Amino acid sequence: MNGNSGRHRRQVLLASVRSLVTAALLVSAYYLLPMDSAFTATTVLALVGGIAAVVGLLAWQIYQITLSPRPGLKAMEAMAITVPLFVLLYATACFLLEHSAPGSFSEPLSRTDGLYFAMTVFSTVGFGDITARSEPARLLTTGQITLNLLLLGVAARLLAHAVQRGRQRHGPHDSDSTSAPR
Repeated sequence: MNGNSGRHRRQVLLASVRSLVTAALLVSAYYLLPMDSAFTATTVLALVGGIAAVVGLLAWQIYQITLSPRPGLKAMEAMAITVPLFVLLYATACFLLEHSAPGSFSEPLSRTDGLYFAMTVFSTVGFGDITARSEPARLLTTGQITLNLLLLGVAARLLAHAVQRGRQRHGPHDSDSTSAPR
């Protein structure tokens, strides 16, 4: 084994730790931040603003990937930040909607239930134990499903393209072995 192999392992480990710490901080914030406001037009605007922030963050990350000597690792970190942030935005919206209009979902939602519902919708598992009952809840869920498809399809493709551009820019000697979907 040479020094490059050990350095690469350290970079993979650091990228993994940064990703896990970021996700843990986001989930901690979800549970610790006060959420006692009603689901109003302001909440919808905050959700739209949050989604715009996720898009902006993703665009910045894509740019950074193209500049990185380890674009595959950078793409992994980008997804490890973007996906939890996106899911947590929807979990927050579901939680606030249920608390503003009880009965919007098939059962009352705690923060964990809101996160669980948002994650089952994101992963397309849809166990059916929690369902959207009211029209606003169904619109919120439909919006999440639509954006899930965009995030999984378009964003993944953009990330893969950015990894490819980053590898072309830095040459095969600097590229990482962590590959993104093509």
